[in-house]
Amino acid sequence: MSLPIGAPAPTFSLPAVEGTASLDQLTDKNAVVVAFSCNHCPYVMAWEGRMNDIARDYADKGVAMVAINANNEATHPADSYDKMVERANEKGFVFAYARDESQEVAKAYAAERTPEFYVLDGDRKVAYHGSLDDNTEPELATTAFLRDALDAVLEGKTPATTETAAVGCTIKWKK
Repeated sequence: MSLPIGAPAPTFSLPAVEGTASLDQLTDKNAVVVAFSCNHCPYVMAWEGRMNDIARDYADKGVAMVAINANNEATHPADSYDKMVERANEKGFVFAYARDESQEVAKAYAAERTPEFYVLDGDRKVAYHGSLDDNTEPELATTAFLRDALDAVLEGKTPATTETAAVGCTIKWKK
């Protein structure tokens, strides 16, 4: 069961590729995108360029993006913190990339997939949950769910679409 639309977002403070990623540090932002992500998933790889574009395009509008990797690094070593640092540098991430080693944040958000996106409004309530857009191939995408949700939230409106199915790999849980 996912975190309901309108629910207050669980707070977090996690080690990130650069410093710490904390929801409490983003109180000046008009909206926050929380993305559950990782290094190895082909779906994440397909969308991470668009994640960077969105983070860049909306930064001046007071939006921050935090990508959180909660995968079990024992079974998926490509998702270790050191590999996260390499990936962020290689891809030039302009958003925070944080490590949820305990997996408690992913559980609090009821996240199941990578990538999986939550748009939090100015009151840090969930306004949108689901996929970035409707196709892993950028040229075939016709509906920009995440951008549409951000535009609505920034206008003080409820997004026309509040939930879509997150498409991607499952989070690799610890036993």
